[in-house]
Amino acid sequence: MLQDALASAGYPERVLVACSGGPDSLALAAVAAYFARRGHVDGHRVSVGAVVVDHQLQQGSADVAAKTAATLEELGLSPVVVRTVNVATTGVGPEAAARDARHAALESAADDVGAAAILLGHTLDDQAEQVLLGLARGSGTRSLAGMRPVRDRLLRPFLGLRRAETLEICEVEGLEPWHDPSNKDPAFARSRTRVEVLPLLEEKLGPGVAESLARTASILQLDADYLEDVANRTYELLAQRSGMEVALPEEELRELAPAIRYRVIAKAAAAVGGQQPSYQRLLAAEALLRRRGSAGPVELPGGVSVYRLSLAEILTEGQLNRDAGGPRVPREGARCGKLVFRSHKPPQK
Repeated sequence: MLQDALASAGYPERVLVACSGGPDSLALAAVAAYFARRGHVDGHRVSVGAVVVDHQLQQGSADVAAKTAATLEELGLSPVVVRTVNVATTGVGPEAAARDARHAALESAADDVGAAAILLGHTLDDQAEQVLLGLARGSGTRSLAGMRPVRDRLLRPFLGLRRAETLEICEVEGLEPWHDPSNKDPAFARSRTRVEVLPLLEEKLGPGVAESLARTASILQLDADYLEDVANRTYELLAQRSGMEVALPEEELRELAPAIRYRVIAKAAAAVGGQQPSYQRLLAAEALLRRRGSAGPVELPGGVSVYRLSLAEILTEGQLNRDAGGPRVPREGARCGKLVFRSHKPPQK
């Protein structure tokens, strides 16, 4: 599995294992250490280091990080880096804030040591939990596609491995993993999914539920990639940019298949600094195309508003600009109405 992951990333010469000290990442570190001792993977040179992130969210976390770092050094990984982060307490939820802080620390550590890949210990169980959480939240294809085996320089070699198997690896290697108490804390949705929901599904529906959920993610990844590629190309063809505004022509937008139309609208919002809109906000923005009721604005997350500008309004705006001595509206911009996405954020200096 690790060999396949490194092959898919082009056999990076230097990699880092992200290790919390838990059984999954510690088992991954032990497997990576085997290749580190050999000095190559499939004949390609490789050196393996590790990074331990101390989130400072639990008492004694510094001791856990230090003990984990010592274990990784004993395995022969080098360098072993410990990064201490401060997790934001406002804005996003605690799990998302911890993840953002951790990923920033991992990327920074990789930059510092010149690592082209970061190995993460997520397992098939983690993937199944991710799909269930996406279903519970009413998420779309991208979310239900779960975690990617390869995303930029993040590699997840263990997505085909069950959590029980990582415990077996640690036992065989004589390693004593740290068990994060938050993994059983019912305050977190992921913990409830892990401890209560998945075992209940296995009990009521029979074994193999986790494998089926992970397989669903793999299938949806192919669909999500295809739709994303079509949406990217369509957006580039339609988008009319002007400063912190993006306009999309109404007629062409209406002719798109809904799956692509919603994605193009979301991309226009992102292009002016917005965040991913919820499905309800996308519906509200898309409803402007039906020319019933209000022409907007519809507020989208991240300080973005979208409104419909009709042909008459475009022509009127052009006349006002000419009367004021301002620039004329380009002739091609007046051929049909359009949806305009505008940021309310002050421009960055």
